[in-house]
Amino acid sequence: MRTRRTLIITVLLALAACAPQFDLPDAALQTPVLTAEYLVAADGRRIALRRYEADAPKAIIVAAHGFNDYSKAFAMAGPWFAARDVTIIALDQRGFGNTPTRSLWPGTDVLADDLAVLVRAVKQQQPSLPVYLMGISMGAAVATVATARHDLPIEGLVLSGPAFWGWSRMNVLYRTTLWTAAHVAPGYLLTGEGLRRWPSDNIEMLRALSRDPLMIRETRVDTIYGLVNLMDAAFAAAGDVDVPTLVLLGEKDEIVPAGPVDEVVRRLGTAPRYGRYENGWHMLLRDLQRETVFRDIAQWIDDPAAPMPSGEEVALPGEYGH
Repeated sequence: MRTRRTLIITVLLALAACAPQFDLPDAALQTPVLTAEYLVAADGRRIALRRYEADAPKAIIVAAHGFNDYSKAFAMAGPWFAARDVTIIALDQRGFGNTPTRSLWPGTDVLADDLAVLVRAVKQQQPSLPVYLMGISMGAAVATVATARHDLPIEGLVLSGPAFWGWSRMNVLYRTTLWTAAHVAPGYLLTGEGLRRWPSDNIEMLRALSRDPLMIRETRVDTIYGLVNLMDAAFAAAGDVDVPTLVLLGEKDEIVPAGPVDEVVRRLGTAPRYGRYENGWHMLLRDLQRETVFRDIAQWIDDPAAPMPSGEEVALPGEYGH
């Protein structure tokens, strides 16, 4: 019996020594500052920004990228919207893109807080303009949590290919395997090779991403563990979202399961608009038919009650209608 207790204690100590490593924020040092190129957070971290400025903007979109991506995710959407008088301001979220702690997971709270700080700073600088919050995949999960937890000065929320596949939607085998891996070998790197999943039909764009040095192609196990925590938090927070929301999903999406997205749409605090694109993939804002999606977003910003130009809006029977 004594030997067994000793063995259990030894195993627990080993697991603790190999716990997931997160890039937690430093103590608050200052009032956040928004510059042309950076958001300087309260802990002094400089968060890189990419701006697509309209000459005479009628609205601003604060945008959050997806997992292992960075603010260049909006390089196709940015000029299109800027030409139609909508400015996009996108950030490199902590742990991604042009950040000093790239590849380390910062935690759900930090990601959501950074996005909320950016939204408030943008609104403070442009108080007369309506501000919208848009997230892609992981960024959609961050935007959902930020909107649910903070009283943000936004007119609406856009969720494209939203990542809501958290612990509660995962089967037992996946949950057990990921938890064990994150606590036994948190720094183990995964590449995703062999999964045979396509995020987009825009092959030229995907080839360019494969050469982009700021894209993360080897992912730590504990970062995936953190991502699942985020997705679970976003799924739980959906019912507390109380702003107009536009949800967009590609029928050919091989990255995000449709089931959890449908569930979230049913649970959102306000009746959302839901676009399901027959020829859309996961990277809706970079797919070959991306302008179809752009037009739907632009129309929703102009008139949230108007029909989607694409005609690809759906409703979930028995829950809400349009």
